[in-house]
Amino acid sequence: MRRRRLTIATTAVLAGLIGLIGGGAAPAAASAAATRVDIVKISGLVDPVNADLVSRSVADATRQHALVLVMQVNSTGGTISAGALDALAIAVARSPVPVAVWVGGSGRSRAYGAAYTLLRSSDFTGEAPGSRVGDGPTPLQSQPDPLNHRTMSGDDAVDAGLVKDAAPTLVDFLGDLSGRSLKGTRVDLGVSGAPGTAGRGFRHDLTFNFSQLSILPKLMHTAASPDVAFVMLLIALALVVFEFFTAGVGVAAGTGAVFAVLSAYGLAVLPTHPLSVGLIALAVAAYAVDVQAGAPRFWTAVGVVAYLAGALTLYHGQAVSLWIVGLMGVLLFLFMVNGMPAMVRTRFSTPTIGRQSMIGELGIAVSGVDPDGTVKVHGAPWRARTNRATPIPEGEIIRVVAIDGLLLEVEPEVGGARDAHH
Repeated sequence: MRRRRLTIATTAVLAGLIGLIGGGAAPAAASAAATRVDIVKISGLVDPVNADLVSRSVADATRQHALVLVMQVNSTGGTISAGALDALAIAVARSPVPVAVWVGGSGRSRAYGAAYTLLRSSDFTGEAPGSRVGDGPTPLQSQPDPLNHRTMSGDDAVDAGLVKDAAPTLVDFLGDLSGRSLKGTRVDLGVSGAPGTAGRGFRHDLTFNFSQLSILPKLMHTAASPDVAFVMLLIALALVVFEFFTAGVGVAAGTGAVFAVLSAYGLAVLPTHPLSVGLIALAVAAYAVDVQAGAPRFWTAVGVVAYLAGALTLYHGQAVSLWIVGLMGVLLFLFMVNGMPAMVRTRFSTPTIGRQSMIGELGIAVSGVDPDGTVKVHGAPWRARTNRATPIPEGEIIRVVAIDGLLLEVEPEVGGARDAHH
């Protein structure tokens, strides 16, 4: 019995000591946690990649007990669904850690659409000179907003009470943020002076944690921008045509496949019109027809019209920059009309023979010709075609019977009609 009482007493003493140690450690941990300031940069469209960055930043700031989460925003809109945007706005608004959003970082910073929704969902807002805000749906928990369908300069938004602070730099914004009470927490960054006035210095114990997209998410985010997705689509299609006509070893096709995958991701994320993608593919195919013919003709005109129609209507609610449309249109035209024929002539011709003189010459099938394939004549590879009824296996001797643009019409040496010269 005495031993049992001794055990109980010992346990009580140990519990008391643990309580004292834990009680003494808690304020220190809280004090240490209150020295962290999280700063995250959101640029470009608010797509799934950027939306995930915002969600993770809010979760990390909450888990690490940050003093405040600051978002530097420059975005012209978003591509996430209305439901995903509402969920993101609610996560920002209900974050236990105060969230402040500053529109700045460049001479013409923007917070449009989804970015404006995030701005209005935060606890403290600011803007830099030259910025504009608006044109976005109002967060679910907010009152109707006068900028639902229009934009306003940042300075005018401050005057109208839609944005709380005008700050030319992020440091100024942090200075104006210091000393304010947000969500029951005083954001003490140590800056001297009253809120809204010039201050100096920050607390020496503060830790500023900067976050932005890492390499792979940044690559995917870049691929999902309207201009980049469009350019990569054109490059992918052009490389496929290049590989087809030059009968290469697959390097161009492999590179084109990489561009095609990135473009496909971007087009899937963006509000893309499938018919417009089809028109752009038709444009490249039409150009390729006249590459085969060796001169720009009817199909080149079809390619120009299809390209413009597809490029100008590619997205809903977004648009490819007009200078990008013009520049890529000129480059595609020059590539198909001048560049491709020159490269094909260089690839499939030799300086010692003319093409017409090749009729009747013998060669060898580098690959099976059934009905299309590649042959070698006088040491130079050529794309070739034969009658479907007489396929030519790889390694067989062939005879050139006609030339169609840059394509050789061939037949088997044995059993084929011989040219008059042979």
